[in-house]
Amino acid sequence: MKYNVSGIHHITACAGGAQQDIDFFTQIVGLRMVKQTVLMDGTIPIYHLYYANAKAEPGSVMTTFPYGQKTGRQGSGQISATAYSAPKGSLPFWKEHFDKQKIQHAGIQERFGQKFIRFQHPAGLAFEILEDANDNRQGWTTDAIGAGESVRGFYGTVLSMREVAESERFFMEALGFRKTGQEGKFHRFEVGTGGPGKTLIFEHDPDRPAGSWGFGAGTVHHVALAVNSHDELAEQKAIYEELGYTDASDIKDRYYFYSMYTRSPGGILVECACSQAGGFYRDEDEEHLGGKLHLPPWWEHRTQEMLAQLEPIHAPETARTVRA
Repeated sequence: MKYNVSGIHHITACAGGAQQDIDFFTQIVGLRMVKQTVLMDGTIPIYHLYYANAKAEPGSVMTTFPYGQKTGRQGSGQISATAYSAPKGSLPFWKEHFDKQKIQHAGIQERFGQKFIRFQHPAGLAFEILEDANDNRQGWTTDAIGAGESVRGFYGTVLSMREVAESERFFMEALGFRKTGQEGKFHRFEVGTGGPGKTLIFEHDPDRPAGSWGFGAGTVHHVALAVNSHDELAEQKAIYEELGYTDASDIKDRYYFYSMYTRSPGGILVECACSQAGGFYRDEDEEHLGGKLHLPPWWEHRTQEMLAQLEPIHAPETARTVRA
């Protein structure tokens, strides 16, 4: 069978306050804010904020819905942690940085021979910084985080599930991942060349209650896997249906990319996505990326209405010389 998935495209989570979220990702993690828009489903205006590496590459893009209306329930059937890759030897810097910023973290740990630090978003979301010597993507730098420490993009995700076997079959048979390791309750799966941006880790949590599936602060909504084109999205939908996963969604226009979703057997919502022409640069140039709110063309007539209901935010300065 021909598989189209090449790795992670983006990951989407529900935060709490919008400004709190912006400050966390731009000042604590050191990501570049690359887009301000709104949730394109439903009618209630909710921010959809995007953060990425220096080149705004798929595989580095974290997106959030600051969904303060309600709190989600963390549990199995969700992404339990999102891991970023950073240069070898950078974890002592990150530990000191988190301590200085009073960010809750669990210290330096190791999994599958790789050192990492798990730390907390203010909404309770878990993130990791993991050392990897082979990730050559260009990180975004800030006054506090230099090129020698900056995160390059996603390494992968940790997926919590009560049972592993059926999820293993789904990710291998429907998406083309291969199992490359097991360490205690952790099962590693990789696609393509593996490594940064191409890794998923299942965490076997047989006694953990299921988490909520809807929008709710403190939960990760979905992981999006990258394919190359709209045609490949249609092919992926056909693969799902051929294998019996018949609840795959229609292909949706997200303006910057196209998306198609299905709920995996373990409960994880899996999106497949392909970037549209121009990607995040189709409505902003390099200098002004992420600098102001953009609505899709079909909602531009609601601009003032939406602004009146959205939390006022201050976006970070976007024009910056990226240090190599």
